[in-house]
Amino acid sequence: MDLDALVRQASAILDDAIEPFLAGHRADSAVRKKGNDFATEVDLAIERQVVDALVAETGIEVHGEEFGGADVESPWVWVLDPVDGTFNYAAGSPMAGILLGLLRDGEPVAGLTWLPFTGQRYTAVAGGPLLKNGEPQPKLAPAELADALVGAGSFSADSRGRFPGRYRVAVLENLSRLSSRLRMHGSTGLDLAYVADGILGGAISFGSHVWDHAAGVALVRSAGGVVTDLAGEQWTPASRSALAAAPGVHGEILEILRSTGQPEDY
Repeated sequence: MDLDALVRQASAILDDAIEPFLAGHRADSAVRKKGNDFATEVDLAIERQVVDALVAETGIEVHGEEFGGADVESPWVWVLDPVDGTFNYAAGSPMAGILLGLLRDGEPVAGLTWLPFTGQRYTAVAGGPLLKNGEPQPKLAPAELADALVGAGSFSADSRGRFPGRYRVAVLENLSRLSSRLRMHGSTGLDLAYVADGILGGAISFGSHVWDHAAGVALVRSAGGVVTDLAGEQWTPASRSALAAAPGVHGEILEILRSTGQPEDY
């Protein structure tokens, strides 16, 4: 497979999705999902449009957030989130985008993150470099947590699950002791793209969905950053979390996570 050619084809397909993405801003909920999550009509329409085009143009099947599809452990598979940051999107916030990753035997080998409201288009293939609006970006330099902006996933303090709310509060509290620059954008894909671009020094995702992570993992790794789960294990499509950061910052955040204790203790 020619990864650069596949990314060019996929880029044109995502460009075609920009107009309906922009037009559907503040879309009403259409499909109630688990908990208080939902999908908009735009999520559904864009996923159908992009999936049909990707299969026709590249011959590679797609696993999408809304309709599922090919197994993410397939030899080759696209992984699509048609609207990342759905709550932001429906509320009128510009912090939302389209995420598309390409997995080969479960390994992210290409990533595309489109942020239409800010005009930012990030692409990368394994081995780099990160491209921003088609222009190569410098590799991430080692950095220190004290100087870095850090993105974190949103939550309720009383929530349970794999990473209880009280655990997340403790993580943020401990992070704040070294960095007073914590940010909560409400879009995992945006956070990971901004780590790759050096805007954020690091990002913590408590989520487990492969479509939130696949594109960004490819971007961050191509940019010279480090991506693991919150336990420090290599990120895979089965990972239940993600920690992405610049060299140096990743190790510092991982130490804070370890010192916070185990999620089940909360």
